[in-house]
Amino acid sequence: MDIVDSIILGIVEGVTEFLPVSSTGHMIVTSSLLGIADDAFTKMFEVVIQLGAIMAVVAMYWKKFIDFSKWQFYVKLLVGVLPALFFGALLHKYIKALLSSNLTVAISLIIGGIVFLFIDKLFKSPKYMDEQEISFKQALIIGCWQVLAMIPGVSRSGASIIGGMQQGLNRGAAAEFSFFLAVPTMFAAAGKDMLDFYKIKGTIESSQFILLGIGMVVAFVIAILAIKLMVSFVRTYGFKPFGYYRIVAGIAIIALVAAGVINK
Repeated sequence: MDIVDSIILGIVEGVTEFLPVSSTGHMIVTSSLLGIADDAFTKMFEVVIQLGAIMAVVAMYWKKFIDFSKWQFYVKLLVGVLPALFFGALLHKYIKALLSSNLTVAISLIIGGIVFLFIDKLFKSPKYMDEQEISFKQALIIGCWQVLAMIPGVSRSGASIIGGMQQGLNRGAAAEFSFFLAVPTMFAAAGKDMLDFYKIKGTIESSQFILLGIGMVVAFVIAILAIKLMVSFVRTYGFKPFGYYRIVAGIAIIALVAAGVINK
């Protein structure tokens, strides 16, 4: 991987992290097209640079996110992240094995796309207009939905948004809770991946830290724009357009695999 690859992946991550289209899936396919998909550092990089995009949430929602008077909100986030921590540790080896599978991404995109075609009609009577209204139990259930995103192509934001809407949140509030839930989730995932990489390689070289830094900065800047567009777009048009995009993207990936452009 070089600086250009880092910038490209940072852009892809920033654009897709908060859209229900799977940032990990898009980076896996992009890495394949760049010819770096099987590199161990690249796999770690694809997880860690998501912190750059995640910090965009803290920057944009800092007044709401950093409000210690509403301590229950932080507890709900911790409760919501518990399923991901448990199943992430339990299934880590299997999840890593899927991070090179373009076909897994394609199938997940298509299945998720079909779901998104109908989600607005399925959950059309929300009970809560603000994510802070939900209970601890509801936060845990949304966290369980997020576990599905361990499968590349499912989309962490997409799974948690569906979970939020299933628990009665309206589209905007479900999207925002998904953003907030991403912060502890991705800090835990990034920390685990960096530690595992260090254990295997014995070191993280300075040049690799530079690539990580570049990717995270690019992802941060792009993600700020993506978050603004995501919330506005979802409140206006719903999730059906993302469903169509996912289906088309999934079919395109299958076509690339069949043509031998990228591996399975």
